[in-house]
Amino acid sequence: MLKACSVSSVPSVSAAARRRKLSAIAPAWWDYTTLDADLIDEAARLTPLELSRLSRSGFTVVLYDTLAEFYVAEALEYVEAWRQSTNDNPVGICGPIGPTEQLPLVARIVNALNIDVRSGHFWGMDEWFDTATGLEVQIDHPLSFERADRDLCFSRISRALRMPDAHLHFPKADTRDYLASWEAGVRCAVMQGAQGDVKHWAFNDPLPRKGKYKDAPPTPADYRKLTTRVVDLHPLTIAQNARTSGGGNIAIVPTKAITVGPVETWKADKVSIWHAGQHDNPFGQRLTALMISKGIVDTSVPMSLLADHPNVQFNYFRGGLGTCDVEMH
Repeated sequence: MLKACSVSSVPSVSAAARRRKLSAIAPAWWDYTTLDADLIDEAARLTPLELSRLSRSGFTVVLYDTLAEFYVAEALEYVEAWRQSTNDNPVGICGPIGPTEQLPLVARIVNALNIDVRSGHFWGMDEWFDTATGLEVQIDHPLSFERADRDLCFSRISRALRMPDAHLHFPKADTRDYLASWEAGVRCAVMQGAQGDVKHWAFNDPLPRKGKYKDAPPTPADYRKLTTRVVDLHPLTIAQNARTSGGGNIAIVPTKAITVGPVETWKADKVSIWHAGQHDNPFGQRLTALMISKGIVDTSVPMSLLADHPNVQFNYFRGGLGTCDVEMH
C-alpha cells in the first residue's frame, strides 16, 4: 500500500508493487488503475470543499466560479511571464495545446493593452510524431500543435508587439535545438498544462509494463531523469485525444509524440495545471491533487511527480469538478 510521506523524501515504489494488479484499461501498461484501492476510494470521496483544502506549502489549489474567469486567469499567466522579460534577462512560458481557449485571449490582452512582448519566449510542450516519416508532424497536419499555437495566438498578436520566430521553441523529432533552448539563459517563469485521462502533463505518460518495468513502474528518481523525447502513447491518451480533438476518430490520432520531460519541467519556476473539466474526469481531477498534497508519488500516475516540485498550482473550474457518485446513463 502506498503511504503518505514528507514531500522532501518522496518514496519510490515499494517491494509490494511487485504484486500489484494489472491495469484495468491496458494490461500491457502502467496506469492509475494499478494503485491501491484505499487511495482510489479516498480520492473518489473528495468533495469540492475538501479539494480546495488540499493546499500546502509548495502546492496551491485555486477554484474559479466561471469559465470566463478561468480562461482569463490562464491567459494572464502568459502576459505576466512576458512582462517580466527584458532583452538582457529574457523570460518565457511553456504552454500546452489542451486547453486552447486561453490562446486567443492572450493575443487580445497583448494587443488591447499594447504590451511589447518582443523579448519574451515561448516553448510548446509537445507535438505529434509521424511514424511514417520519423519526424514531427508537419504544420499542415490537422492536429499540429504548432499550427494551433500560431493560428490561435501568435499570428493574432500585432507584428509590432510580438516576439520574433526565433523566440518560439517547438519540439521536433531531433530534439537538440529544443533542448538547447532550455539552456540558453532564458528563464521559464511558468510551465502550464492540463491533465489527461491517464494523469499526464504534456505527454509524460505511464510507461509500458515490460522489461525492467514489468513488475514495478519506474522509480520517481528514474522518471525524473527523462528529458524531451519521442514517446509511445498510452492507449487511453490516444482515445482521449480522439475524443477531445478528433470527434472520436481514433484512426487520425498518432500513436507517438514528442514531449517536454521532467528535466525541463523542473527548470520552470512554477508549474500551473488547468482543470476545466474537459480533459480529465471528476475522479482524475481529485486523485492527482490528493497525491500531490499528501506527497504520494507513483509513476503510474505521472502527474504525482509534481509533489516534489517546489511551486505547483492546480486551477479548477468549479462547474467542471462533477461528482464521483454512480449515475446510470
